[in-house]
Amino acid sequence: MMISMYRASVPSLVRSLNNLVAILEKGAAHAEARKIDPTILINSRLYPDMFPLVRQVQIASDIAKKGAARLAGLGGNRRFVQPGATMQ
Repeated sequence: MMISMYRASVPSLVRSLNNLVAILEKGAAHAEARKIDPTILINSRLYPDMFPLVRQVQIASDIAKKGAARLAGLGGNRRFVQPGATMQ
């Protein structure tokens, strides 16, 4: 039986984003219960060389958005290099 790329990937992406929403809601409830400013948690890092939570959430949503766009043939926000430009 053949499985489409959509069925192989999009449900997993949706499940991951729903799990992320649940985790963020728990964090918001914790911050409210402990009277912690939510921006402190949003801008926190678990380890110094990690991105802050807000950036990690952005990366997770970008992966889902751009991956689904590519599967749909939309290309998903490509970056083009100008002729003569060098890669760094």
